[in-house]
Amino acid sequence: MVETVKSGATPLEGDGKRILMIVGTSKRDSLCHAIAEAYTSGARGKGHVVRQLRLGDLQFDPILREGYDQSQTLEPDLLEAQRQIHWAEHLVFVYPVWWGGVPALLKGFFDRTFLPGFAFKYRSRSQLWDKLLTGRTADLLVTLDTPPWYFRWIYGAPAHRQMVRTILGFCGIRTRRLAEFAPVRPSSEEQRQGWLRRAEALGVKV
Repeated sequence: MVETVKSGATPLEGDGKRILMIVGTSKRDSLCHAIAEAYTSGARGKGHVVRQLRLGDLQFDPILREGYDQSQTLEPDLLEAQRQIHWAEHLVFVYPVWWGGVPALLKGFFDRTFLPGFAFKYRSRSQLWDKLLTGRTADLLVTLDTPPWYFRWIYGAPAHRQMVRTILGFCGIRTRRLAEFAPVRPSSEEQRQGWLRRAEALGVKV
């Protein structure tokens, strides 16, 4: 059964959208965390309800030990993460690109959390599947050291395709915006402050 999404926060939370911010890096003092806070500030300023999952603070084994051949008990933090994903109508993923892909922590989170029966369900005797998280949207806020044009045209943007098509799209989550903040390594403080203002503006326009 596809998980339906009810519009708007609960009466006790407010009238805005239910937004779950997932910060996919273990590095605590990072640009990604600053971007997440800026986006959150903008969204809350417009009356939306924003909850945050900082993957670096969660306790879980990021390795899917036996694939789908055997069940692997979900840790309490992952069970709570699944509840938060069901609660949300809009997801925001903030993460760096490392070696052309998403960080191992974020990939491990998907491996352990976006499971059959939760995020998708294969149909019996068919190559097709049901997308169980249909109805949700996502924003991707991504930092890179590589210039965006080089990442896209020379490398083929593998991290973006993985997130938009083979993870979120596979489960029914429609990526609405993908914002790149790059290149980080040679950036000035003035540029970074501009990126934070941009992230806040994205939160305002959620």
